[in-house]
Amino acid sequence: MKPDTTGRPLGVFGGTFDPVHFGHLRLAEEAADALQLERVRWIPAGQPALRDAPRVGPAQRLDMVRLAIAGNPRFELDPAEVDTAQTSFTVPTLERLRQSGACGPDRPLVLLAGADAFAGMAGWHRWETLFELAHVAVAHRPGYAIEAKYLPPALADVFRRRFCDNPRLLRDTPAGRIVTFAMTPLDISATKIRTLLSKGLSVRYLMPDDVIAHIHDHRFYTEN
Repeated sequence: MKPDTTGRPLGVFGGTFDPVHFGHLRLAEEAADALQLERVRWIPAGQPALRDAPRVGPAQRLDMVRLAIAGNPRFELDPAEVDTAQTSFTVPTLERLRQSGACGPDRPLVLLAGADAFAGMAGWHRWETLFELAHVAVAHRPGYAIEAKYLPPALADVFRRRFCDNPRLLRDTPAGRIVTFAMTPLDISATKIRTLLSKGLSVRYLMPDDVIAHIHDHRFYTEN
């Protein structure tokens, strides 16, 4: 991976990406701008912990993400979770990134999450340890800011204590803050795309053309 040369934080974007689509891409792009990130590192899960088994295998999902982010110098791909047969958990992934041979202990890391995922964070494996390893940035719809009163009690308490309204402060410490950012709402989901593909319907303009071609070439998500 390229070394950090600016002192800006590194975004960490994990997910199943089954398949990757423009909603994922736009979240990462707008996070890079809003949070002044050096880059965004995409980390496809090998075996996701909190979801049903993906429709296609980890290597195939990795290939789709590689095609989707090609040409964007602010995006980079981390294949480590795909290369292991173990279940992917966020905290062990961040612990791996904190090793001296990776990002190290001092670089600011920012875990990117959608509002729905963040609301369920108290159910994640060792979730409170997340804040010892990274900042957390939560994407929300414009005009609908994240509020503690709508979060589960344990998470609401953490949100109140760690919320920061100035993204520039993320570069001052390696971890521990929660920030939010508004992103363009796109009504696109991997579930919707899989349904369309299973019916032989068009998914054009929902995901990159190269990813669509790859899916059709390999007959992913078909009912046959």
